[in-house]
Amino acid sequence: MAKESTFDIVSKVDPQEVANALNQAAKEITQRYDFRGTDASVEQQGEVIVITANAEERVKAANDVLEYKLIKRGISLKSYEASEPKQSGKTYRIEGRIKEGIDQPTAKKISKQIRDEGPKSVKAQIQGDELRVSSKSRDDLQEVISMLKGFEDADLQFINMR
Repeated sequence: MAKESTFDIVSKVDPQEVANALNQAAKEITQRYDFRGTDASVEQQGEVIVITANAEERVKAANDVLEYKLIKRGISLKSYEASEPKQSGKTYRIEGRIKEGIDQPTAKKISKQIRDEGPKSVKAQIQGDELRVSSKSRDDLQEVISMLKGFEDADLQFINMR
């Protein structure tokens, strides 16, 4: 009897790459001419990334700089979630978060897509913030991976292929 093959679907971000992107964005904002005199800054406070500036368009531009740096460091923007600019006093502020793990609704959506569109022999199980996909055929698993490459709700990685 053939042994079942499995792989895990996860959504993880390297925290060191996030820190590097934040440092690069903060450095670029302090050096760029168009940010002079705007009090623009990018910093991480615990789990939250706080972007501040004295004008709404400057805080949006600072957010664009951060997004560009995240992309350059190999972090998908599907993992970055930013709020709309809010005014607090004389400054505008955007709060962003790096999303890690697959939440329940997204996991159910992935599982449903595998059931509906994938090969019939493939089974998906939700295990906390990741999914385990199993099948007797490795080719079926490869087909599921190629099907999920274009998934739009989360940045997915496929690990532990056995």
